Amino acid sequence: MLDATPLLRGYAKLRDKRLARRSSVATQEAELLALVRRAAKTTFGRDHDFHSIRTVKDFQDRVPLRTFEDFRRDYFEAAFPVLDDVTWPGRIPYFAVSSGTSSGRTKHIPVSRAMIRSNARAGTDLLAHHVRRYPKSDVLGGKSFMLSGSVAMQELGDGIMAGDLSGIARLENPSWSTPFVFPSIKEALEADWETKIDRLARLSLDEPIRCLAGTPSWLLLFLDRLAAVSGRAHDVRALYPGLNLLVYGGMSFAPYEATFREWCPSPDVDWREVYSASEGFVASADRGIHDGMRLNTDMGLFFEFVPIDEWESENPTRLTLADAPAGEYGLVLSTCAGLWAYKIGDVVELIPSEPPRVKVTGRTSYYLSAFGEHLSGREIERAVIAAAHDAGREVAEYTVAPIYPTKGESAGQHLFVVETDGPVADIARFTKALDETLKDGNEDYEVHRSGDYQLKAPRVVIVPPGSFNAWMRARGKLGGQNKVPRVATSEALRDDVMKLAAGENV
Repeated sequence: MLDATPLLRGYAKLRDKRLARRSSVATQEAELLALVRRAAKTTFGRDHDFHSIRTVKDFQDRVPLRTFEDFRRDYFEAAFPVLDDVTWPGRIPYFAVSSGTSSGRTKHIPVSRAMIRSNARAGTDLLAHHVRRYPKSDVLGGKSFMLSGSVAMQELGDGIMAGDLSGIARLENPSWSTPFVFPSIKEALEADWETKIDRLARLSLDEPIRCLAGTPSWLLLFLDRLAAVSGRAHDVRALYPGLNLLVYGGMSFAPYEATFREWCPSPDVDWREVYSASEGFVASADRGIHDGMRLNTDMGLFFEFVPIDEWESENPTRLTLADAPAGEYGLVLSTCAGLWAYKIGDVVELIPSEPPRVKVTGRTSYYLSAFGEHLSGREIERAVIAAAHDAGREVAEYTVAPIYPTKGESAGQHLFVVETDGPVADIARFTKALDETLKDGNEDYEVHRSGDYQLKAPRVVIVPPGSFNAWMRARGKLGGQNKVPRVATSEALRDDVMKLAAGENV
């Protein structure tokens, strides 16, 4: 097979030189104004007087923050699926189907031709980051294996298709790239997750896999199956001897890092995190795994940052790379697919620098304040991991749900359902470690826990290995881009978590 990696190294050098000459702040302003000019004649552009926008402030004054439901109601619903010059010029050819992790309601995120090109460029930059650090890599001397959902598309009418974003990307791959990609379109069409991973595991063992990519939880599930069908050691290099690059994203890596280190002890395999959402390819790692990801500032995306404590405010502060200090924010995007000042729902830690960097720390919906305790997704994750480590265990999955007081009670409670890599001998000690970590990290939680008056000690249920996979299967959410909800606040999801804790559907 032809090794195209030398060409990638040449691209990486040229890209580095171009980026070194640019200011991220100036680049972002230029990106926004270019997006606005392109969309000035759309319905959205006319409604918001895009022709008169000359600065970032002009844009923020004219375009309020919106959720997907706002876009659906005000711009998409009436014409769906045929969106011609509605929020982006031309017709939207694809919709990425995204199931809300917390709400469960399906979203159809517009994917324009410009967005397809943007995603492809961002993917190339990711590979450039890799060869810059691993100059002897032959990552394009074999095949890249994206463990994703089905590439099967649903035709909505007039040639417009909807499906998984990774499926859209696979279908849009140029024909010359076919020899470098695994699986084939035929194999990627399989919709049943368990059937799919079993078949792909067997087929991939005979392929020159150089890059493996997917969400952390499903990658681990796949690697287990791969080791089982091959009879080889639990080591990615024993399974794929030529593997150069492991790409992960879509969820926090912290609960899975220790397990991945066991699977991937070789220093010759590069780990790269990506932040690729249905709404756009936001960032990718260009340094080490704990150094955050470099924002893609010149690829048709404009970033705004809302202080997390103002996320639900009617008129929140809207910061940009020009004025946002380090800290946690709700991320807002304007994109080359026609989403404008869009509240994507992710919480990021911004690391102002040149180039600017982010870490994904959770979802805005993962903030738990059922009783005024104001726990962030990061604080919850840190406490679960700390309690597991105190017990000598690693976390596989977890979720937390509020338990509201019933008649005659005044205090609520949190139910933590945690899957570890083996039994926990002392649940009371695990619970105490979790509770104390939350108290140490959050004053509001500590106050609410005082005397058990407003909030009782957490209830912890440790479930056996495989329980969350069975739970997700029972909910019809196994595999692909589906993720375990970390915080269950809706009534339906709370009920599902109660069933999981009781051992039902597992």
